[in-house]
Amino acid sequence: MKFLVINGVNLNLTGKREKGVYGTATLEEINEKIAAYCKKNGDEVCFYQSNIEGELVNKLHEAFLNKTCDGIILNAGAFTHYSYALRDAIASIDIPVAEVHISNVHAREEFRHKSVLSQVCRGVVCGFGLGSYIAAIEGLKNP
Repeated sequence: MKFLVINGVNLNLTGKREKGVYGTATLEEINEKIAAYCKKNGDEVCFYQSNIEGELVNKLHEAFLNKTCDGIILNAGAFTHYSYALRDAIASIDIPVAEVHISNVHAREEFRHKSVLSQVCRGVVCGFGLGSYIAAIEGLKNP
């Protein structure tokens, strides 16, 4: 399968900020491990990161219109909790999307407990760091 991993707002600073929450691995290191995992299992993966909500929406539209992947793994960061634009973009495409979070959002601040994206995603994985991405890949492969 072909996967697109989309990371949203502030995830470019992973490994450099709030290390107690997000760990010490950089986003580049996480992406390298995801790529190695996919290669080992005969899958393809590409990566995208933006801090701009509209660019994330455009990437979802592009994947749908150009049929560039079979599944999307989305860590929208804080956009998870309030971006109806991302929610509507996910609902508008026929590519399955898995919502992921590096940290356990349910063990954090109250505002992080609510996702406006979950309802339109195939599934949600949180709290396992890199493992959240891997679990989402496996979940999309085996619906």
